[in-house]
Amino acid sequence: MRVLVTGGAGFIGAHLCRVLAERPEVGHITVLDDLSSGDLGNLDGVEAAVVTGSILDRDLLTDLVAGVTHVIHLAARPSVPRSLTDPLASHAVNATGTLHVLEACRASRPHVILASSSSVYGDCPEPRKHEDLPTRPLSPYGAGKLAGEAYALAYAHSYGLPVLPFRFFNVYGPLQTAGHAYAAVIPAFVSAALRGEPVPLHGDGLQTRDFTYVRSVTQVLVDAAARRMTSTKPVNLAFGTTVSLRHLTDVLAEILGRPVESAHLPPRAGDIRQSQASPQLLRELFPGVCPVPLEDGLRATVRWFEGTQVPGIEPTLGTYA
Repeated sequence: MRVLVTGGAGFIGAHLCRVLAERPEVGHITVLDDLSSGDLGNLDGVEAAVVTGSILDRDLLTDLVAGVTHVIHLAARPSVPRSLTDPLASHAVNATGTLHVLEACRASRPHVILASSSSVYGDCPEPRKHEDLPTRPLSPYGAGKLAGEAYALAYAHSYGLPVLPFRFFNVYGPLQTAGHAYAAVIPAFVSAALRGEPVPLHGDGLQTRDFTYVRSVTQVLVDAAARRMTSTKPVNLAFGTTVSLRHLTDVLAEILGRPVESAHLPPRAGDIRQSQASPQLLRELFPGVCPVPLEDGLRATVRWFEGTQVPGIEPTLGTYA
């Protein structure tokens, strides 16, 4: 396998590259990242050819795709709030950029795995979001991700491109940074709690999320690539847990061994109230997967923030039986 990982210096991408490097069937890894949210330091110790560039550069994409057997497309402009601030930039990367990746793949037809998002469901009232539900994104970010996965499936039908779109749900873990306006909830909570500050709780804190530890995600991605798996519809990559943000605060307090206060802030535009995956299709395709429990994953994340673990290395948190 010769694998191109777009966004490979980012949070999920760097973890993925570490797992790929552990697999004997992977002969070469190429990373394409514009470093807008990624960091080359995330790839320390990983044997990969790193190209600094954008998925909006069509000539560069064509050159890189020509020599690979697999493309795992993770590059994105993340964050719902960020997309509300600059919707055109969000669309350019998440929708048009994905189209550029697919077009580059059309000639040589490598196996393509791409990351979509639970944001495509919006506030659909169905408690467990399954892949046959109507999609109703509430933000430009969700709309762009929906466009990207729709293009992937259209290329599969029109050109025979082997594709597998995954819908990620609140992935978290080491390497996911805080300290900026668009930080995801777990790094924002952990960072504030370790500084002894109240965690930023938007709304009443009863909104729920299906948190998924990053190592669980990357093991599924690598297994899907190794087996060249495809699907005629997107696949939820989450395991059906439901955790309120208030409960997340309680779990964090238990790990830290001290109370964690909350700073109550106004609800955020574009926020989804309830987000929980139905993992039925995922478990049919990946019957051996064993997700990391929230307490274990959150503890590993806290250790990384405290600087007491090697980034991305979690030998005790396996994900396959």
